[in-house]
Order: sequence, then structure tokens, then C-alpha cells
Amino acid sequence: MGWMDTSVPFGDSMTTNNKKYHAPNMQKLADEGVRFTNAYVNPVCTPTRTSILCGLSAVRTHITNWTNTPANQPTDYPDSILQFPVWNINGLSPTPHPNAFQATPFTEILKNEGYFTIHVGKAHWGSQSTPGSDPLNFGFLTNVGGTSIGHPQSYYGKNNFGNKAGSITHWAIPGLQEFYDKDIFLTVALTQKAIQLMSGSIVQRKPFFLNFGHYAIHTPIQPDYRYFEKYLMNGLDSTEAAYASLVEGMDKSLGDIMHFLKSKGQEDNTIIIFLSDNGGLTNSSRGGTRNTHNLPLRSGKGSVYEGGIKVPMIVKWPKMVRSGTKTNHHMMAEDIFPTILEMAGAKFTASSIDGKSLVPVLKNPAYTDTLRNLIFHYPHRWTKNEDEGIAWASALRRGDWKLVYLMKEQKLELYNIAKDQGEKVNLADKYPSQELTMAKIMGDELRSKNAQMPIWKKTGKKVAWPDQLIK
Repeated sequence: MGWMDTSVPFGDSMTTNNKKYHAPNMQKLADEGVRFTNAYVNPVCTPTRTSILCGLSAVRTHITNWTNTPANQPTDYPDSILQFPVWNINGLSPTPHPNAFQATPFTEILKNEGYFTIHVGKAHWGSQSTPGSDPLNFGFLTNVGGTSIGHPQSYYGKNNFGNKAGSITHWAIPGLQEFYDKDIFLTVALTQKAIQLMSGSIVQRKPFFLNFGHYAIHTPIQPDYRYFEKYLMNGLDSTEAAYASLVEGMDKSLGDIMHFLKSKGQEDNTIIIFLSDNGGLTNSSRGGTRNTHNLPLRSGKGSVYEGGIKVPMIVKWPKMVRSGTKTNHHMMAEDIFPTILEMAGAKFTASSIDGKSLVPVLKNPAYTDTLRNLIFHYPHRWTKNEDEGIAWASALRRGDWKLVYLMKEQKLELYNIAKDQGEKVNLADKYPSQELTMAKIMGDELRSKNAQMPIWKKTGKKVAWPDQLIK
């Protein structure tokens, strides 16, 4: 879900893209919580999802691309010029496993603190048949629908969510047999299961943690027919109307969760964190004009430009945060780990992770850390289209400035995001000293985290560090 895939503006004003959608429950959540206008994640899903779970940068874990369902298979699109580096193609693991990064998830800590830990929906932390493919190995006491897969085969109960005889693939959603052959959408089925499991925890008077990873709004872009027709009537093409219906269905789920908490007297006793795992899809599979869906942000999923890494984020923390506020503080996916543990009063060693708790920001939205280095590293080619930074790139955000390193082009680009959120004006030639400073910081960040770089196929040499480009 991208920064613009909602009727809730995360910029300074409502945009044309915002006006496509209807997300009243996101708006309600924003009115009751803190809206993050500079929430950042990784260009694709698995690096973000694993960083959230373990509190470490994807640069450090070497989980820099999405993991595939069969184990030991890279997901890199083939390229004739660059060879992708060795990376942890099996994702995250709670125990030692080949081609995987081992770490203790915050959910294991919460479970040990007495929380009833629930996972519902998409997991996508590790490849099929590896320990990381099963949420039960990551401290969750129950799991509905979470496996190694990143998207569903089908959103429809009438299709058994992909489990129809003769057409089953590894993308079929498991564990939802009670909804088979019924006229029910996957988003609704998962919501009903989440409410059922939360209700059981409340009855038993146990604190709970719910990790609800909707498969919507991931491809395949299949219409949620509760909302599809109205978006066609609004003038969207069939693909964009289906996409918008997925957004509204997900928003309805959020509203159902919020209503349930209120009905059970738990509204003021429950924290809600809303976050996407990568920027909005725009370079392929969408309707309309390619690379426009996240405007005014540039590019989208798979890219280190703003459209690929900036996402909507809202936090509601009753009695602890002022309702209807915004913060411009820059945060990364790995910050969720220490934030949740501090909220829960759980013990952890902050020096062993990359993430920084957002609790000071939540208590004072004006708080900001202008010296924070946010590092993004995508030493891969995501898909056929390589334009708009969707391949072989790194980026660094520090204060108002952002440096983009396009590896194949051996080019650095410098932007002032505070003044140019669309990354239209490359200031590298105008501010060479700032470019040099940012390149050195980016190089140090990559080297300190043992970042892996692509290899030139012609020479067998690694791509240069960004600061090596400046003579």
C-alpha cells in the first residue's frame, strides 16, 4: 500500500490520487492517533516484514529482496550486465538455517511476557519448508493463513482461495476450509478469524498481540465486489477500480477491528499500529499510466525513490498520544521492534538492534532526529522494467537531504526532499560538498553493515561503493 493509496492525505494536502479512494476507517484512526508523514520501509515486502520482526536493517540481515516460496531459490530478475550478490534467499529464521538470517523476533519476547500472540494473514518471512515459513516458530501461539507465500492465488471463497482440485498451486491460502465454496472475500474471512481469536483472548483475560497482515492489496488485483461497481461508476478503468475496491475492503476490515475492540470495552486498552510493507505498485500490473500512481512521489514499489519506500503509517495509543496529530519524524521498519516492546514494558537490549523506539515521538510529535541516517539498499533487479530506480540502487535519507546511488549507471543523485518530494531536481552539481558528505555517510553505513554489492559480469568485480564515485 502506497503513500497515495488512501483518501487520508499524508502530505500537506489532498491530491488527485487520494481522491480515487475511500478509507473512512483510516481517517477515523488518524483522527484518534498520530499520523507519520515520513514513514519509510524497504522497496519490496520481505525485507520490511523481517526487519519489523527482528529490529535489524535489511542491509545487515542481507534479506534484501522478496523470498520465494520454494526454498533456496533467488527471486532476482535476470540481467545481462550485473550479477546480484549472494543474499539470504531463505529469509529470516529463528534457528540456524542455510541462506537465512537468524534472529529472535519481538513476538517471542511478548509471548514470554504472557501475551497471547496471534498471526493472521500474510507472513512471508521465510521460504517454503524453512523454519521461517511458519509463524508458530516465531513466537506466535496461533496462525491463520500465514506461510511462505507473498500473495494469494485467489481472493475468493468460491474458489477456496486457490484450493480448488486441479488448480492448486503453492500460492493457495491454507487453513480457511470453513469458508470454502462460500461467497466471501479473503479480507472478510481473515477479519472474522482475527476477531474470533482476539475474543478468545479477552474472555481468558490475557493480553494479546495481533499481527494482522492483509494479503490485500497485493496482486492479483481481483475486485472486492462489495465496492467494485462504484469505482467503475467513478470513471476508473477495471484494473484501477479493482485496486480501489481492495483498498476499501481492507479499510472496512480496520473498521471492523476497531468496532470489535470498542464493543468489548477494550478500545482504550489497545494500541493500533497501521503500516504498509513497501511503496505503492506503479511500474507494472496497474491500470492507467505507468509510474503515476504515487504522484507527487516518484516511482513506486521496487524503487528507492520516495514512491517505493514512503508509506502510510498511523499509531493510536489511547491516553498516551494526542489525537489527530502529525509528526514529520523519519522512521524505518526496524523501529517497530523496540517501539512495541517499550510500549509493552518488555525487556530487550537496544544496542543489539538497529531500530530506535518511537515512543518519544508518540509522546511528543514535534520531536525529530535530524541526524538519523536512513539507509535503503536494493542490489537487485526487481522486474522487467528498470526505469525510475527499480533496479540496482541504494539511497540515504538524512534530515532534508537524500542521496540516490544508481549502480548500473554509476551515478549519484542529490535531492532536498523537504523542498522537492517528487525528486525532480538533481542538486548534485549545485552542492558538490553535500553530495560528498552524503556519499561518505552512505558508504560508511553500507560498509558498517557489511552490505553486499552486485558484480559486473564482464570483469567479475564488485560495484564500487558510492563514495568511490567522487574523485
